[in-house]
Amino acid sequence: MFGKDFLFGVSMSGFQFEMGGEDSLDPNSDWFVWVRDSVNIASGLVSGDLPENGVDYWNRFKSDHDLMRKFGINSVRIGVEWSRIFPKSTKDVEVEVKKDGTAIRSVKITEKNLKELEKIANMEAVKRYREIMKDIKEKGMWLMVNLNHFTLPLWIHDPIKVRKHGIKNVEESGWYSEETVIEFAKFAAFCAREFKDLADAWSTMNEPQVVSSLGYVLITAGFPPSYPSFEAYVRSSINLAQAHARAYDSIKSMSDKDVGVIYSFSPAYPVDGKDGEHVDMANYYQNFWFMDMITSGRIGKLFEGSTEMERTDMKDRVDFLGINYYTRIVVDKGGPMGWRILGGYGYGCEPYSRSRAGYPASQVGWEIYPKGLYDIIRMLHERYELDMIVTENGTADPEDRLRPYYLISHIYEVEKALSEGYPVLGYLHWSFMDNYEWSKGFDKRFGLVQVDLESKSRNPRPSAYVYSEIIRKRTTKGIVESVPYEV
Repeated sequence: MFGKDFLFGVSMSGFQFEMGGEDSLDPNSDWFVWVRDSVNIASGLVSGDLPENGVDYWNRFKSDHDLMRKFGINSVRIGVEWSRIFPKSTKDVEVEVKKDGTAIRSVKITEKNLKELEKIANMEAVKRYREIMKDIKEKGMWLMVNLNHFTLPLWIHDPIKVRKHGIKNVEESGWYSEETVIEFAKFAAFCAREFKDLADAWSTMNEPQVVSSLGYVLITAGFPPSYPSFEAYVRSSINLAQAHARAYDSIKSMSDKDVGVIYSFSPAYPVDGKDGEHVDMANYYQNFWFMDMITSGRIGKLFEGSTEMERTDMKDRVDFLGINYYTRIVVDKGGPMGWRILGGYGYGCEPYSRSRAGYPASQVGWEIYPKGLYDIIRMLHERYELDMIVTENGTADPEDRLRPYYLISHIYEVEKALSEGYPVLGYLHWSFMDNYEWSKGFDKRFGLVQVDLESKSRNPRPSAYVYSEIIRKRTTKGIVESVPYEV
């Protein structure tokens, strides 16, 4: 049974939802130029769909919030776009930085700095974000504000230049550069100043490891800059962790609300059912390496020959963990890191098929494995003992064949975790409505609500009513028996 204060909500981002109507265009981000690049489109790296044809949350937020309340939703996570608020560079605003080589130990931002930033900022965008947030609050919903969800301003990251000239030869190199850590701290401080009266909780960033791994290692995924470099992967990952720590400090200097980070967790399981060092190594790489940096201040070894480092300035820089969970990974011994991910499980299935373990897979070929959500909650509690919020959980399923069962079975696992005393504060579904799924465009439909991209009409799918019924009853009991596979 879920308590009366449990957060039943939805998560959204900026870039994926905002555009699609009058005055909604944001042409100043790396992703905006990336998805319309002719080379990327011709090679099939991106879909060719454009975000300006999207669902237009920027203008339709009031009716969207009304619809959320109709279904009993009591909490919303939104994103603000750095490139909207600062389409022009903030590098000329000089702040006090304590730096040790590539380590950014502290960034001090004064009221004078904030006034300088205000002169550069697009205050019309700030005004609209405040209108969106106020409407959420006035309709009785709890609000989490997330500051970064993959996108960067073009003056910070120009992925076409990186591809053409090499990452070490351009100024706009994104998270590869320590300067981005400093600029992000400024952005976080400015947002805290502008929105602190409205935010109930903050997240600095969403899925930082996706930015680094898909940008520099798994480059066929279509994420900018698709530049193969393991050195860039490690460096950008550490910079993202530094950026979180410095943004945490910035927000905490102005707001007494909790500040967390949102991370995509995928628990690792042995293919033969036998735990071993290879499973521990996979879980460390997949789930703990980044989190250890901002909890214990330890930059651990990723592979033989890499160095370990203690960073006390990054220690205890998180109040809660945002858990994004979609599926698991199944591993075997082997590969250069001592473990390898096996196809046919987790993210490696064929669309609308069955995994090698017999579980159904979604439209994007992700295995539906509800137990993994319970397991990652348990693992994270045992390691970090922090409050947790499920900040994303959902499935691509335009026909809504699987989503009702996906919802019931995963919320069942959250309810089980709560009954055993694990501190889970909420469940935010991804997502409320269909949206722009990055390099995949509009084809992959994650919404509880279907959106007609021509008329922009919102049409709730059956799963929206299932979610509403769970919220109303505050339990999955009496519903869970209908799940046609193991929950």
